[in-house]
Amino acid sequence: MSQVANCPTCGGKSKIKETKGVISYEALQDENIIKKVSQLKKAMESFKVKAKKLEKELMALKKY
Repeated sequence: MSQVANCPTCGGKSKIKETKGVISYEALQDENIIKKVSQLKKAMESFKVKAKKLEKELMALKKY
């Protein structure tokens, strides 16, 4: 995942990249943010499903 920091020039949220010791800032656009949030939501939902499945399996094992 990208590193995010405040841009020293404009003060807005920016992705930072370091190339050969030089740090560059790329402003985050609304599309980027929406895309990342939807990716995180999908990942969270996937983990919730896996956790519930493992919880059911654990309960079944505890019965024995």
